[in-house]
Amino acid sequence: MIITNPKSEKTIREAARISVEILEELKEHIRIGNTPMNIDYEAGFLCKKYGVQPAFKRVEGYNYNTCISVNDVAVHGIPKDIPLKKGDLVSIDFGIIYKGIYTDHCWTWSIGEPDKHTKKLLDSGRKAVENAVARAIVGNKTGDLGFEMQKEAKRNGFNTLSIFVGHGIGKTLHDEPEIPAYGEQNTGKPLLDGMVICVECQVVDDVDNIVIDDDDGWSARTVNGKNSVMFEYMVIVRKEKPEVLTDTFAWDTVI
Repeated sequence: MIITNPKSEKTIREAARISVEILEELKEHIRIGNTPMNIDYEAGFLCKKYGVQPAFKRVEGYNYNTCISVNDVAVHGIPKDIPLKKGDLVSIDFGIIYKGIYTDHCWTWSIGEPDKHTKKLLDSGRKAVENAVARAIVGNKTGDLGFEMQKEAKRNGFNTLSIFVGHGIGKTLHDEPEIPAYGEQNTGKPLLDGMVICVECQVVDDVDNIVIDDDDGWSARTVNGKNSVMFEYMVIVRKEKPEVLTDTFAWDTVI
């Protein structure tokens, strides 16, 4: 989606604000003994409270309000009835539909203080996406963003998953352009003024590959069972500095 008028701009800002508020409330339910399934129920309740629709339920074959990925589940985690425990890494990928506009963003938390290596993974995943967000300006291309994400992950001894991509967003959940979490500078599709995009990647302490759970057909796990983190921001491309719609830069990664 490319914003072309003040009304659309106002609506997408409102949608992003509500979506962040809901995710912030969901964060309070990430605790030892609670289950991803319960958190997903809460997400449905909050969507009704705010008068919005859960975006992911519009995806064919997907019946949940959120994707909640734990530990070695990199993305598209089905919210399961398995109690969370100390040391778990929990990613909540969430979006809404508000006045016909979609949102999509994600954050990863550690339940309790992580060990040094896991903290490095969390910091690397977060910085990879935030470095890419900073490049979301007119004149750059999708490959510039992917280059930043992969560079940061590799610098710390990790990998990004190449099979999943960031994307445009607006009147649909997934729009053009696709934004892979790898690439070369000055390659890919150009970023245009007013373009609304989701900058995301999964940073894995593993090889660049996944396996899909046979029991649910959605949860994408690292092949060797090592941990993964995911971060995602909604951004408006601008000429000098990107406008971050889902501004969670100040959030902590530890609960």
